[in-house]
Amino acid sequence: QLQLVESGGGLVQPGGSLRLSCAASGFTLDSYAVGWFRQAPGKEREGVSCISGSDSNFEHTDSVKGRFSISRDNAKNTVYLQMNNLKPEDTAVYYCAARPGSRCPPNAMDYWGKGTLVTVSS
Repeated sequence: QLQLVESGGGLVQPGGSLRLSCAASGFTLDSYAVGWFRQAPGKEREGVSCISGSDSNFEHTDSVKGRFSISRDNAKNTVYLQMNNLKPEDTAVYYCAARPGSRCPPNAMDYWGKGTLVTVSS
């Protein structure tokens, strides 16, 4: 069965850090672009970060630049999202998704995880 499973979410205070993991089973991620997306209550889903499958180039949405980083460990078949200096507006359900190639168009990802909740609150 092909699936992605996110983990690492939780409650954190403003200024804190979390590392989210996206583990794949049933296929190998090394040739896939993997994106992190989030959806806050009452808001549309937005792309957060994407790492290319071909050369591990990455991109981040402007609101998280300098605070979030994305990386992959092909040996563990896992992609990570390191989130530092978290803000209340980062509160959302975070999803990872994958598709072959180098880009992460939100409407064209092949596989999606079920999400992990990140809550940033004091």
